[in-house]
Amino acid sequence: MKFKYLIIAFSMIIVFILLMAALLPFLIVKPDSAVGFLHISLPFFILIFVFLACFSIFLFFNYRLFSLLEREDWPALAYYLEQEILAKGRYSSYKVRLLASSYLVISDFDSVIKLESKAHLAKPAVVRKNVMFFGTARVLSGKYSEAAAFFNTFLDQSEWIRWFYGFCNLLAGDYDKAQPEFIKLSQSSGDALITGLSAYFLFNNLSKHSKNSDECKNAAENGRARLVSELKNIKGWNKEFEKIKTEIYIAIIRKYVDEAGKWIFN
Repeated sequence: MKFKYLIIAFSMIIVFILLMAALLPFLIVKPDSAVGFLHISLPFFILIFVFLACFSIFLFFNYRLFSLLEREDWPALAYYLEQEILAKGRYSSYKVRLLASSYLVISDFDSVIKLESKAHLAKPAVVRKNVMFFGTARVLSGKYSEAAAFFNTFLDQSEWIRWFYGFCNLLAGDYDKAQPEFIKLSQSSGDALITGLSAYFLFNNLSKHSKNSDECKNAAENGRARLVSELKNIKGWNKEFEKIKTEIYIAIIRKYVDEAGKWIFN
């Protein structure tokens, strides 16, 4: 459905609900009782009216943004958001994420990194909320050591950040830093994908470069056994992937998710 039609449909539904709520008492009870009912319901009507007014104002001021999103015109969306964020200095987390996503779609990775630098100066909290977007740009641009250093700053935030820290070190050939992260995650992570991917890389990659190959393989087998017990079969693995497959950072490791699933469940 077109965005403008969605707005019209939503507004008509709200108006219809208000009219029904206002007229229905007069149809089913006596006029005196209906007036009393309307008096009691007045706060509800006011609340709905205020909500509709605020929603309409929000849509009016963001119509251009939503229209560009609907058309998937990423270059135009990026330009629009540059004016909103960089020119006007409005570093909201939502718009920064959209601008970073637009840059990633059009493969303008350097612009994502520049956006991160400016956001860090203007509003550091926005960077913390969008770590995966800024880190992903570094990974896609082949700056693996730089990406690892960036993720290392935010390791306390999530297991996915810890996993990508290990993954970037693996890509950069810094196996001594990647190994302990993957061992820890394969043994203790509560996320099935993180556990499986960590175990997969331990067994198939890090064990070949480690000074203690058996430690890598044992940790990998423990992680694999835990997943087989929990998920039962590859269908369970695919269901876990379905939950987060739309995340942009998952797109860059899609093939590893498929390979890890086959390795775990043979």
